[in-house]
Amino acid sequence: MKLMAVTDDRKLVCDLASTIIKIKDKIDFVQIREKTKTAQEIITLLQYLEEGGVKKEKIILNDRLDITLLMGILGVHLPEKGLPVHEVKQNFPDLMVGCSVHSYEGAMNAQREGADYVLYGHCFETNSKKGKAPNGIEPLLKMTEELRIPVYAIGGITWSKVDVLQQVKADGIAVMSGIFSSDNPIYSTNQYVEAINNESEI
Repeated sequence: MKLMAVTDDRKLVCDLASTIIKIKDKIDFVQIREKTKTAQEIITLLQYLEEGGVKKEKIILNDRLDITLLMGILGVHLPEKGLPVHEVKQNFPDLMVGCSVHSYEGAMNAQREGADYVLYGHCFETNSKKGKAPNGIEPLLKMTEELRIPVYAIGGITWSKVDVLQQVKADGIAVMSGIFSSDNPIYSTNQYVEAINNESEI
């Protein structure tokens, strides 16, 4: 099971870069999801990450295809109602393209469009979507059984929920507040890694 850290758009560029650099060796991917930051701020963040030794293979930009191409980033993540997956893949076939989905049907459509992975959520109640009922984990099992591309779970994933997601054979988990809202992101990241590894050994 892979671990993707998803930024929460709440930190200053320098603080965010520092956090990512500290956890870079523990995570498989970091998705830069900074919707309120300017293009220049995101570029500055990417420059900090490069200086800090974060490999480009680990970086995925959310929704910013322009900056992805400009900065030579290898992955872009598209919202379900964002840029068409098939158009992006057709024009940039070497780019890893992920897509957010909220149902089995959405996941199947993303696969048909050429997505390299899907990010399904939100699985559990989460503060980032207060008042919005979770979509649950039931569709995950069907996705992991029938899709040929990796399926990541997101939304309210605590350390204790990792085993449940492994039971439905999720290929990875994407964690936002559990890492970036933590008082100790390094400790929190280590706890997720430990939970993944412990379950993998059973």
